[in-house]
Amino acid sequence: MVELGILLTFLSCLCLYFLLIISRFFTRVWWTPIRVQSKMRAQGIKGPSYRFIHGNTKEINLMRIEAAKQTMELSHHILPGLQPHIYAWIKLYGKIYLQWHGTRPQLVVTELELIKEVLNNKDGTYEKTPFHNFIRVLLGDGLVLSRGDKWLKMRKLANHAFHGESLKGMVPAMIASVEMMLERWKSYPGGKNKEIDAFQEFKILTSEIISRTAFGSSYLEGEKVFELLTKMVLIISRNHYNVRIPGLKTGDENESDKLQQEIRTIIMNMLNKRKEEGQLSSPATDFLGMLVKAYNDPDRQSSITLDDLIDECKTFYVAGQETTASSLTWTMLLLAIHSEWQEKAREQVLELFGNNRTPTPDAISRLTILSMVINESLRLYPSVFHITREVQREVKLGKLILPKGTEVYIPNLAVHHDPETWGEDAHLFKPERFAEGVAKASITNNSSSSAAFLPFGLGPRNCIGINFGITEKKIALSMILQRYRFRLSDKYVHSPAHVLTICPKHGLQIILEEL
Repeated sequence: MVELGILLTFLSCLCLYFLLIISRFFTRVWWTPIRVQSKMRAQGIKGPSYRFIHGNTKEINLMRIEAAKQTMELSHHILPGLQPHIYAWIKLYGKIYLQWHGTRPQLVVTELELIKEVLNNKDGTYEKTPFHNFIRVLLGDGLVLSRGDKWLKMRKLANHAFHGESLKGMVPAMIASVEMMLERWKSYPGGKNKEIDAFQEFKILTSEIISRTAFGSSYLEGEKVFELLTKMVLIISRNHYNVRIPGLKTGDENESDKLQQEIRTIIMNMLNKRKEEGQLSSPATDFLGMLVKAYNDPDRQSSITLDDLIDECKTFYVAGQETTASSLTWTMLLLAIHSEWQEKAREQVLELFGNNRTPTPDAISRLTILSMVINESLRLYPSVFHITREVQREVKLGKLILPKGTEVYIPNLAVHHDPETWGEDAHLFKPERFAEGVAKASITNNSSSSAAFLPFGLGPRNCIGINFGITEKKIALSMILQRYRFRLSDKYVHSPAHVLTICPKHGLQIILEEL
């Protein structure tokens, strides 16, 4: 009888345990989402209904698959093709609506005043959203994903690398890399009218620049890091709207872990090589050198760990290479289509640099035509087309009360193409919008206009590499304009696609004509 009583007690406890697990499971995947959905609908916020476990991800994937089947004409109205769910649901539910990524509520916000309030927040109410496993493996806990005191430390370190004399010191490496690209073009067949795939060329160029500025003499090893990171980016693009089931590892996850370990090994080898050459205590001359200096700092408040060092190397590579390559590509496309702006930009370049003088840091700032063209290109084809923030505690946003855990989802691309913000010609290439600078580019002309243009984010967590990226693009484009006129090849098929950034699915075929 005693043994039976023990058995019954054990079985009762086991049943209770399983009931608790099931209760927590259904609370997470059903009760909480339905409660949040009801709370938002009571405040007038509509959206597609929550679906068990998957949220709206299946709908989104189906809409993206259908959109990808459509042939796109040579138009810059790319929102319906790249984010068909955002395009359709804004029209159906309004400029603020609720959608679901699995069990996670996403409040999609395109009203400028609310965007400004979220991104300018400094009290930690709206924190960087924790990313899913693949992004976390790709970037680790580097500057892009870190939060709180860790982020403040890494931001301070990055400030030294991307501003003032440090940035000026990177200009020669940028020029040398562009010269290598232009020299390579000379050997291509076709004589004075040769065809290139500008997207592939700019991927090589930006990889070369990042490798040299980040890793200095170790840039060949840095290029190997880039190859591995490129494979990880493709894995991310395949899994962007997939809901991960905890405890089950997919083939992509195993492959991602393997790539991560290879990257770690290469960076460790670079550090060991510098140690053998006695460079670890020498002055920092590249980004890796700056990280090594922080790694060796005896002050624990300022020092970083080995994992921090590796994560920052990966972040610098991905953020600097992917975004700049895609941005250069779309700017090249727009200049190839709009020959009048290509000529305007060339005239100013030749006026400042002549036919063969290389750009200087001071003269780069006077390339106002290229500045306007680059900004308009970033408006039409922003490299990163959404920003997310997670609500840390119940908060009032405008007139709305947002529950803790809500993700505020800001679709840059939709904001950049909004006729209410940019006019009925929002889908047209008009660099003159930026003639008086970014602040006066949109038609809003009010206190919220700073939230209309978001290629680099806004507020305390805006992109640290703004000046690095713009300088790189101006150098590359000005040196190309000195030597070539260019136009679109008949082979070009306009098909912007979402990988990690907005990229041309079939490349960018350009005909170069030597001047």
